[in-house]
Amino acid sequence: MSRIKTTRQPSSKKSEKQKDWPAVVYFWAIGLGLLSYAVVEIATHDTWPHPIHWLAGIIGGIAGIGIGWLWYRWRGDVF
Repeated sequence: MSRIKTTRQPSSKKSEKQKDWPAVVYFWAIGLGLLSYAVVEIATHDTWPHPIHWLAGIIGGIAGIGIGWLWYRWRGDVF
């Protein structure tokens, strides 16, 4: 009788490493979020309610994620 050699394979996909986002995406998201919040805060200081400023920051952060990924595709990461 011959023995059959088998290799052990991981039983689940949890063992695979999950990759993080590149640093340039975080930089763009945080930077554009803070910048858009500050611009709307200065431009509409006493005229609009404060949640509008938060909304502008969130929208700027989401736009920063997209710009960061485009930057990463074209220019690479910053480190």
